[in-house]
Amino acid sequence: MIDRNWTTKGRCHIIIDMIIRAIRADDRAGWEPLWQGYLAFYRAALAPEVTERTWEALFDARSGVHGLVAEQHGELVGLAHVILHPTTWALRPSCYLEDLYIAKPWRGSGIGRGLIEAVYAFADESGAGRVYWLTQEYNTPARSLYDTLGHRTSFVIYER
Repeated sequence: MIDRNWTTKGRCHIIIDMIIRAIRADDRAGWEPLWQGYLAFYRAALAPEVTERTWEALFDARSGVHGLVAEQHGELVGLAHVILHPTTWALRPSCYLEDLYIAKPWRGSGIGRGLIEAVYAFADESGAGRVYWLTQEYNTPARSLYDTLGHRTSFVIYER
């Protein structure tokens, strides 16, 4: 059961011995393997300086980057990084769920859903008018979850 009154101000979700909470500075040792697993899943290799800057941004109030973690029996088993940002399309900010990762042994246990619900709660608390994210076409398991929690748009992503 998810506590819909969750906020980043000291409260957390608890779902069958799982805690979803804001990331803390003392989480680095548990966060780093999740981050590296996430990068490996998406076939990405980042310079160590990028990982360091990402970690720093999670605790820099000016950055707009925020982090949530899922904890099971004292171990970090999932992460979500979001970016709260202004938009030219609305008066309220948007919340971009940039990174979502669950360690392999914990996939299918409801942790992904719990993290996304926590992102929704964070976005509501922060005054965001919209939560959005994207994933790779080949990420079929996540896409099946996402189809139950959001809706697909007709936008096509282009990169350079």
